[in-house]
Amino acid sequence: MLLAIGFLLKLAPYIWTYFLGWVLLTLLGIQAETIARKLLDSYKPRLPWVGLFFVFAWHLTWSAVSGMETLLHGYIIFVVLSMLISGSRRYLALGLLVGLSIWVRPDGLTLLGPILFTAVLQEKSSKSFTNALVKSLIGFGALFGPYLLFNLALSGNPMPNTFYAKQAEYQAYWLSKTLLERITDYIFPLIASPSLVLLPGTVLWVNKIIHTRNWAAIASVIWFFGYMAIYFMRLPAYQHGRYIIPAFPIFYLWGILGIMEYISSLNANRRIVFAWQVLLGTFCLLFSFIAARQNAYDVQWVENEMVQTAKWIQQNIPQDALIAVHDIGAIGYFDQHKIVDLAGLASPDVVTFIRNQDQIAKYLDERGVNYLVTFPSFYPDLVSRHEPVFSINGFCTSSSGEENICVYPWK
Repeated sequence: MLLAIGFLLKLAPYIWTYFLGWVLLTLLGIQAETIARKLLDSYKPRLPWVGLFFVFAWHLTWSAVSGMETLLHGYIIFVVLSMLISGSRRYLALGLLVGLSIWVRPDGLTLLGPILFTAVLQEKSSKSFTNALVKSLIGFGALFGPYLLFNLALSGNPMPNTFYAKQAEYQAYWLSKTLLERITDYIFPLIASPSLVLLPGTVLWVNKIIHTRNWAAIASVIWFFGYMAIYFMRLPAYQHGRYIIPAFPIFYLWGILGIMEYISSLNANRRIVFAWQVLLGTFCLLFSFIAARQNAYDVQWVENEMVQTAKWIQQNIPQDALIAVHDIGAIGYFDQHKIVDLAGLASPDVVTFIRNQDQIAKYLDERGVNYLVTFPSFYPDLVSRHEPVFSINGFCTSSSGEENICVYPWK
């Protein structure tokens, strides 16, 4: 809905999308800076370096230019958890934010956990707890109810198609990995970032809140590990860990709070504080340059593989042809043909047999599909008897030894 505004203003797809990302990144930095100043009496610098860290942390910067929902979801999560940590008891507003987060991504439902956990342990009377519970559920229900009705009307399911399709698509692949490979897959996005410098602070912060029984902060820690565990069981952390990136801001905040409180407790001089800030800033900038190069490659890959293929199909395939596609993104955007989505996002009836190539072949015949567009390794049996009529031979993939997306005649 937000991206659609850019088309009405004739600023889409690039200017408006980057503008939204910049706004969200700025708001996230402001929220982080505000919470740090509120929770740390010793933190009163003129330069808002905590906010600047959040703006330049590469996972968040990458999310801001990705055009996806990742940063918006991360911002809402961070606002909810930081409000709880700072002692907010605005349960109606917290419930509304949880309901809003679900519209961005279904896993926002998990935010109800820390809110109710905090209410149970910190509200002193049954009356105040009941009041907190009612307000939270009213705020949540006000947006969650329409969300369910919207999805039921659109697809017949309570959750969006992607909720079911992604899990079905990656289930066999993810379960085929060893436990060590799966753990490494999730740890790498965290350590390939400035969080390496913040990790000692995170340990100090978690130790402190457990000893002081700061239930709201403990709730945020439980939520973080639970959130990571849910994705760990269902999906790989692909594309730089974009499904778990929304949890990163609260992790960063713990590290900063822990280090700053530790330095303050030692009455460290300004040189020590400055040295730590320089180290954090150096890591931040170093990873930003690395991430910028990676993002440039990602964009080139999409433009050369997906976009050019979509434009070729639009210009060379008869308009009445039915095309089966995996992945639908660029083709759905640039091409006007009717499409069967083999990833199940726009064709939910595929989800039940999403990786069964025999059933897919039968399904394509029944639907009267004329062309199949996919990477050969996705469906090796389906493409083995067909010669492609088009392959971009993009320089990104050819130079790295990867395969190219191909257009195959089907019927």
